[in-house]
Amino acid sequence: MKLHARLRTYLIGACAGLSFATLSVQAADPAPAANAATPAAIQAPVKLAQAGNHNAAPMWRDVRHGDTGITTIKGAETGVLIQSEGEAWRKFRNGPVTLVGGLLLVVISVAILLFHAWKGQLRMSTKPTGRKLVRFTPVERWLHNIVGGCFVLLAIGGLMEIFGKHVLVPFLGHTLFSLVLQVLKPVHNFLGLVFIVTLLAMIVMWAKDNVWNAIDAQWIRRAGGLLDRSHVPSGRFNFGEKTWFWFGVTILGLTVSGSGLLLDFPTFLELRSSLQLANLVHGISALVMILLALGHIYMGTIGVEGALDSMRNGEVDEVWAKDHHEVWYRQAIKDRRG
Repeated sequence: MKLHARLRTYLIGACAGLSFATLSVQAADPAPAANAATPAAIQAPVKLAQAGNHNAAPMWRDVRHGDTGITTIKGAETGVLIQSEGEAWRKFRNGPVTLVGGLLLVVISVAILLFHAWKGQLRMSTKPTGRKLVRFTPVERWLHNIVGGCFVLLAIGGLMEIFGKHVLVPFLGHTLFSLVLQVLKPVHNFLGLVFIVTLLAMIVMWAKDNVWNAIDAQWIRRAGGLLDRSHVPSGRFNFGEKTWFWFGVTILGLTVSGSGLLLDFPTFLELRSSLQLANLVHGISALVMILLALGHIYMGTIGVEGALDSMRNGEVDEVWAKDHHEVWYRQAIKDRRG
């Protein structure tokens, strides 16, 4: 019995000594201190361990700095957990872009309606003769209508993505609105490819007819006759149409198309900041293009008598041609007579 008691006392003393030795080693070898050369992803857990109170604030402060940490996934920015610049992009897109863009859409739309109520439709100088001239070929009308149709559908989808949560959600609710966007988003992506192809073809087709020339100066001086309702001579396309073609269709159209392709295939721009910039360029250029298109659509439908017929059936009355495109009219008559 005495032997058993002595053995038990010995074991208890050995365990106590081992525990004391372990605590002494831990006290002499504290957790490694973070330094400037240590990546943020390693510093953060160290700081958290040193704090000893499970406070995650130091770790998340370092993460929000955007420093690159360590990860087994290879690629651009894979070591960046949080990109703080994304918050600035979100605030700019949902702030100035949405606010200013929305106000301009309302102002331009109201201005067009007020102008139409004030001046009315620009009518032909005399009664139509019934003699027709071919204004656009079937191929030209086919291309124009495809580009225009795609543009309208793309514009509706884009405007819903920007303004939908402010305008439509109060009426449709979040569930129905999200279902609508789930349909429009892939349609927007795939329809954009059709828009790009037909847009390029249309630019090539009409570029030669939209070169500025001396007669356009008269159109500029008289503001196209919009204010005094006079008829200003021009070639196949007047200065206003040429400006819309080069700035609205070509420059803005190609900008929207290029930025849209980058967003459709984001692997070309691996950095999040590059994608955010492409998103802003796409949205702003599309908004400007829509604003300009409102005027083009107005003039081609109810703003000018007979204008819609030129794109609907490809023909215009001789009176219309002489009133709005006198130089082109005289050349067309000359070519018809041989």
